[in-house]
Formats: sequence, structure tokens, C-alpha cells
Amino acid sequence: MAMEDKDYYEILGVPKDASQADIRKAFQKKAMKLHPDVNKAPDAEQQFKEVSEAYAVLSDEDKRRRYDAMRSGTPFAGAGGYGGGYSGTPSGDPFGGDPFGWGFPFGGTGYTTRSRRSRSYNPRAGQDVTYTIDLDDETAAKGTKRGVTYQRYATCEECHGKGSVVSEHAETCPTCGGTGRMSIDMSGLFGFGVFEVECPECEGSGKVVADPCDHCGGTGRVLTASEVVIDIPAGSHDGDVIRMKGMGNAGTNGMESGDFVCRVGVPSERVTRQQSMGLQIVGFFLPFVVWGILAPLLGMQGPSIMFDVIFLLGGGFLVFRDGIGHGRRWWANAWESLRSGLMIGLVILLLLQATNACTASMTSYSNGMRRGVGA
Repeated sequence: MAMEDKDYYEILGVPKDASQADIRKAFQKKAMKLHPDVNKAPDAEQQFKEVSEAYAVLSDEDKRRRYDAMRSGTPFAGAGGYGGGYSGTPSGDPFGGDPFGWGFPFGGTGYTTRSRRSRSYNPRAGQDVTYTIDLDDETAAKGTKRGVTYQRYATCEECHGKGSVVSEHAETCPTCGGTGRMSIDMSGLFGFGVFEVECPECEGSGKVVADPCDHCGGTGRVLTASEVVIDIPAGSHDGDVIRMKGMGNAGTNGMESGDFVCRVGVPSERVTRQQSMGLQIVGFFLPFVVWGILAPLLGMQGPSIMFDVIFLLGGGFLVFRDGIGHGRRWWANAWESLRSGLMIGLVILLLLQATNACTASMTSYSNGMRRGVGA
């Protein structure tokens, strides 16, 4: 859904003249209820993303002003969300971790974002933000430009990404002495002994920010809404990737940013899961049917193909139940699934034939030995 089609005020449940304090309060209330690690409802994650997107726009005065102008029909001098007729879906955790400092591991960043009150000095490269845009055949063939508004962690302008405003260097963690680990003696409690745990102050890095930035809490990055214009070239196909360097999540404590990755989707070229399963079934049983037909012609005993034909037809039904009018690109993708099943079927057929040949040879040898003994 395009940006202008979304009522961010309604999503947050605030009036259009709401103050920044009211917007922040409404966001915090909804976010705490909808966070995927708290709310297990099927649509909780989607609602959480919508609430976060609404807050990212309305909490920024410039973005809010442009959004209000766009909603009222005033010319909008920006990239975010114009040019409908496509579906844009962010994936791969656009937040790059836990944006609220609750300690929840959210999304696919590979590590948990630390608390905003933590002094941990833990430089990590920023993760990519992945966004999917579905196009129809005509638009994909001609090419197009799309404006997208999305959320990401951006470099903190107050500390320039360092996490510290004054001090140039991190200092050794005073809690663990730089080891990143702490020993807890629990021998007096049911004889559990000594346990090692990660230091809660430096979170295992052994270093802490000397004077954490008040704006970013020492991480060197802040959650914000960004806008990009994606130039999708003519002749694009399903699965093509457009990468925009440095437009993903900023790294922590001055590390480099990830990229904004746009995945082009052309549904008409895409082999569905059902079709892929059908193609693999057809590929698997096709060698058995062919061998069952050829074996008698070669004077060999072939297997019964009745059940193989049934499975073959069943696979074909899954593939073509929605029609056979597909383009060349679809057939190229379909061949990959068919080949996968075909290779497995050939290997199993060869193994079965080798086993049958070995069994026949052993039987012949055993019969010969019996005849020799009887003589």
C-alpha cells in the first residue's frame, strides 16, 4: 500500500493536531501491546510494523509536514510512497534489532540490540534492509521508478555514530575488568557451584562507552524513517535484486551501514509452491514410467507403471490446475523444479536396478552352487 493510502493518525489513534508528546505516548502504548515477542496473534507483527512506520513519519516534523501535504493533495516534493500500482513489502527486519531497548531479539539481524541505557561498546556492521516490490508484466518490461518510505537505524547526528560525544575511545568495563564474563558462586545454593555469565554492563565486549550520547544511548544510531527512489530497469524479472549501498541499517559505534536491497517480484513468472511440488513429483516418477515402457521393448523385465502413471498425472494436475498459459520465464523456472525431481528419480531408479541385478546375480550363483553340490 502506498504511503498516501495509509492514515497514520488513525493507526496510532491520535487526532491530526496531536502533539509530539501525544504521538509518542500513543506509539509506546500500542508498541508494547503489539511487539511480536509479547503478542502472539497472527497479525501482531504486521500491526507492529504499521504502528512503527506511522510513528517514524509523524514523530519527524519534516516528514509529518510532507505527509500531511500529500494527504491533502498538495504537491509532495519527496520520494516516499508515490506511484501506486505495486505492492511494497519490507522484510528481513527493517529495525535491525530491538528499537525500544527492551532486550528482545527481534528479526534477522544476528544479534540483539542492547538497551538504550547500556554503556556497552560493541561495534557491529549494520544489517541490510530488504524490500519487495511486485510488478505486473507490462511494468516489469518497461521499467519504472518507485518511491519508498521505510524504517531503519540511521547514524546518530549528535555523536556522528561513535556513541560518545566527548570521549574518543572506549574504556575497559569496570564491572568485569575487560573479560566480558562474570563468575557467580552458587555453591551455597543446593551445591550448584560456580557459573560464568555474560557481563550485563558491557554485554560481553569487555569495553564500555565512556560518556554515552543522550540522543542514541551510546549505540551510535537512532531509529528513523528514510526515503529512497528505486530505479527498476526495463526487462526486469522475478527475483532480480537492486542494491543501494549504505541505505540499510547503520552499524553500532561507528561501523559501516548495510544496504537497501529491493527484490523485484513478477508474480506471473513465479512458480508457486504447489506448482513446484507438482513439477518435482512429475520429474521423480517420469524415469520410472519411461523405463517401464522401454524395458519390455528391450527384452527385459520392467516394473509395473500403473501407480507411477497415477502419481505422474497427479503431479501434472498440481502444475496445470490454474492453467497452462505461462510465459517463457515461468517455463525456465519450472524446469529447475522439474530437474530437481528428475535427478532424484534417476538416482533411485539406478540404485533399484543395480540392487535387482546384484540380487539376480547372487541367486544365479547360489543355484549354481546347489547344482554343483547335488552332482
